[in-house]
Amino acid sequence: MSKPFHVFNLRSFLKGAAIVLFPPLVGFISSMVTRNSMTVYNVLIKPPLAPPSSAFPIVWGILFFLMGIALLLVVRQGYEKPYVKDAVKFFIIYLALNFLWPIVFFNFKSFLFAFFVLLVMWIFLGIAAAKFYRISHLAGWLLLPTWLWTIFAGYLNLAVWILNR
Repeated sequence: MSKPFHVFNLRSFLKGAAIVLFPPLVGFISSMVTRNSMTVYNVLIKPPLAPPSSAFPIVWGILFFLMGIALLLVVRQGYEKPYVKDAVKFFIIYLALNFLWPIVFFNFKSFLFAFFVLLVMWIFLGIAAAKFYRISHLAGWLLLPTWLWTIFAGYLNLAVWILNR
């Protein structure tokens, strides 16, 4: 007996693609709102280990894509489940803070307040990653690079505040 032919489900594919592309879209919109960010970054006194401005779009592009895959892995476990909704809630709050951070840092040049936003961001991402891990180990691991990058961003942010006051 042959296996049944699996029909491609366009609706399911588009829903999955929308979920994966949601975090990169948030990042893209944030970058449009903070268009002058690299101009601001380039004139700041920066600490040792500060990457060149050209590295940020590459790193964040990868991280946002990994976030999207993690989100899809979690949502596919059943968004109607309370623990999935809870995990996604923490992730969405993190993503909203991630959207806010460059506006505070680059547009308002409020480096100390941006650092505190980043700390709260890091906490929400850590909680989201732990909740994602309980639902899908891979989803939790996919958020780890962003969590680590956020620690590095905290170092950069705090150092910029100290060096540029």
